[in-house]
Formats: sequence, C-alpha cells, structure tokens
Amino acid sequence: MSQSVDRALTLLGSLGDGPVTLEQAATSIGVHKSTALRLLRTLEAHGFAQRQPDLRYRLGGRLLSLAHRALEEIDVRQVAAPYLAALNARCGYTVHLAVLQDGEVLYLDEVGGYGAGRPSRIGRRAPATGTAVGRVLLAGLPEDGTREDELPAELAAVRRRGWAAESAEHREPVTCVAAPVADSGGRTVAACAVSAPADRVRPAELARMVPELLCTAEAISLAYGGSPSPRWCENRCGARPAARASRT
Repeated sequence: MSQSVDRALTLLGSLGDGPVTLEQAATSIGVHKSTALRLLRTLEAHGFAQRQPDLRYRLGGRLLSLAHRALEEIDVRQVAAPYLAALNARCGYTVHLAVLQDGEVLYLDEVGGYGAGRPSRIGRRAPATGTAVGRVLLAGLPEDGTREDELPAELAAVRRRGWAAESAEHREPVTCVAAPVADSGGRTVAACAVSAPADRVRPAELARMVPELLCTAEAISLAYGGSPSPRWCENRCGARPAARASRT
C-alpha cells in the first residue's frame, strides 16, 4: 500500500469527524506538521478538503459530489432481485419492483407467479394514480416535509398505513398490494408489489400477504442501505438492523 495514499485516506477519515487544526491532522496520522500540511494542500487542490477562515480543515465539496454519484449508481433492481425471488417462492404470486419516472410507474423487475401466462410488465409503464405501486410511490412524495393532512386523503392513508392495494382498477384485471422501498434518508425510491389475476384471487386473500410484503420491502431497504424500522417477520427474511449494509 502506498504510504502517502494511506495517510491521505486516514486523514480524510479524520476530517469526517469534524474540522481539525493542522496539529490535530498531523497527530491523527502520526506525522510532522509539514507532512500533514502537504497532504492537506493536495487534498484541498482536488476539492477533498477545504481550509476554513479559522484555519481549520474540513471535508471538501468534491466528496459530497462523489458520494451522491455513488448512491445514484446503486442499482435497486439488482439489490432487490433475491428478495423478490424469495417472496415469490413463499407466496406463489407474481412479484414486481417499480419506480416513479416522469410521473408514471415504470416496472423494473418481475418474478412470475400464479396465473403468469400474460406478458411480463418489465419495462412497461402505467398511470401512477391507477395502481397500488403508483400510490405507494406518490405517497412518498414530495420530499419537502409535506404533512399527511396536506396530501390527498387516499395518499395520506397510504403513507400512514405503509402499503396500498388495488383491485382491477387499471386496464389489467389484477388484484395487487404494494409497499415502499426506502433509501438511507427514508425517501421512497421504489415499490415492491404482489399481484394476482382478479378473477382468481380475491382482494382479501391477497391482503393476507401484506405482512410478508412489508417484510420483503424492509429487507430490500436494509440491503439498499436504508434505515426503516423492522416491523415484520425478521426471522423469515433476515431484515435485522444490525445486518444492514452501509452505502458510505
């Protein structure tokens, strides 16, 4: 390992705890102040550190930009895939993963189940207001602190309850229940859903899958790096807070 790179990365970790003086920086990596100053100036030149008016150094804005880009590149579809397959194996119904894009629902993934003779929804779009997954995604918006009493009544109920349902509302005659997948800030980034043909599965029967669905959605959130409160079936999907993956 390059000693200079090792020292620079260790120094960045130290800056992550808060602004430091030159002396504190030197102490954190066990070097003379002149060496620490050279490292800090190099980091500063690349935007990874910034000197404050009080002469202390803090993390630079370049790190925030890189962190944001790294988070955006995490593929929720890839993260969710094994959990969708496990839920499908347990319940036998079709399982979906969808996101909100340009005001519409976009289906990212699907594991076919009971009555899965129809074409896959992957890559297809649907109205956000006419589907359970759409209502879950809309209930997670906006991110400006909107209170429940400022949302339409239906979306406020979905946000409060934590899941949504539909029964043959869209052009496809399906019964569906959906739950949100959250990121590390608690923002809804996707919806996980279980569906079945409306003429074969009653809404009440599918509603019995809600605890399993919530468990799976929280497991995906934990794997994705989110921090939802574990509420259901931790022993079934391993959605334990201590096991959550870090994304930083």
